[in-house]
Amino acid sequence: MNSGGKRLQFSFNSPVILGFTALCFIVLGLDKVTGGASTNALFSVYRSSFLNPLTYFRFFGHVLGHAGWEHLIGNIMLILVVGPLLEEKYGSGNLLFVIMATALVTGIIHFVFFPHTRLLGASGVVFALILLSSFASFQEGKIPVTFLLVAVIYIGEQVYSGIFVQDNVSNLTHIAGGVVGSGLGFAMNKNRMNRY
Repeated sequence: MNSGGKRLQFSFNSPVILGFTALCFIVLGLDKVTGGASTNALFSVYRSSFLNPLTYFRFFGHVLGHAGWEHLIGNIMLILVVGPLLEEKYGSGNLLFVIMATALVTGIIHFVFFPHTRLLGASGVVFALILLSSFASFQEGKIPVTFLLVAVIYIGEQVYSGIFVQDNVSNLTHIAGGVVGSGLGFAMNKNRMNRY
């Protein structure tokens, strides 16, 4: 396709977000092929023996597993909207670290506090990225009002849902993801300010 004499090309502008998205789709495809066995074995976290090496893999892998297409699309749409802007601002390595840290923290919290249920899905990552994005205009010595609004609305809604709504949503995981995203957002922005 031409535009003003120039050929338009695809731009893989966000390798971490695109790679994460592709892995989530592959994992759900495997889930359908294996009748859920692959997701249960690798891509959801639950109480299991520390002698089992897969226990440690699941602390990270659970963010790639999803209960179905609707669950996946709901998470991935938000990640695809927010993620590329964050990857451009903070860099691919830092964004990958945010995703991995969120997976580990939410996985361990679920492992400890909810031993009889499985956790899977990228919603903790979604909350981490949403809170991280509210630090986009961070300036030293100032707290962005957008961060306060996002924190109050998103985390407040999760606390309310956790207390008053009975569903299969892990509200504590969402809150933990938000805390990881905001903490790392603050740290990364503070380090950037110190370098200038």
